Amino acid sequence: MQTAHPARRRRDPRTTAGRERVRTTARGLAAATVLACLLAAPGGGAAQPPAFDPVPGAVALPDVIPVFPLPDVMLFPNVSRPLHIFEPRYREMVADALAGDGLIGMVTLEPGYEADYEGRPPIFRIGCAGRITEVEELPDGRYLIVLRGLVKFRVLDEDRSRPYRLARVAALPELVDDAELTALGELRPALETILAAARNGAPAPAALPDEDLVNGIAQYAPMAPGARQRLLEAPGPLARAEALVELFGAAATPPR
Repeated sequence: MQTAHPARRRRDPRTTAGRERVRTTARGLAAATVLACLLAAPGGGAAQPPAFDPVPGAVALPDVIPVFPLPDVMLFPNVSRPLHIFEPRYREMVADALAGDGLIGMVTLEPGYEADYEGRPPIFRIGCAGRITEVEELPDGRYLIVLRGLVKFRVLDEDRSRPYRLARVAALPELVDDAELTALGELRPALETILAAARNGAPAPAALPDEDLVNGIAQYAPMAPGARQRLLEAPGPLARAEALVELFGAAATPPR
């Protein structure tokens, strides 16, 4: 068993009381709108994310987890991702996850996946595990869920025992030392400039940790295909922040 930073669950989605309506789905939402919801200031009505903890916690990441592959739709640590689950095999995946530990890993499909989408097209080997924090089962069997990112992982191999995809994984926790936290703080003005451009000038909440700001932008900001995967594969929040500043170039220059 491996350990990962835990996500604080508002309610247990496996109980009747916990089956809250998901406020939004991933389909048809502008990236800036989703990001604005995720990074809403306290008191604004949006659910608040748990504080970022750079030290791995005591939640166990099993050796084998279900993985949900999508093209350029990704999950980052400590960021939420709304999802609409409609394929029968992935409905079964969600049902099994809800009956167990609520964990699902997200991975990205490699280019050219279209030729074998209904089968098992190749996936990138670095993904992120998340826990279901909200769920609604629709009358026709589809699910609306929200995953909260826990920890990155590396896919070691795949298990073909279920209709959906399972992978044997190794956790890749991102540890942040004091020097990196200082460097992240120095990059915050540039990161806030990137975020403001996506939110029509609205600033990031001052209380939002730098690491969460980095991961929220990496997950939702519009960018070229493949760039998001490279950001996930960065060794930690500081390298990811530096890559974001380089990626957005002039858009990351704070006004004087």
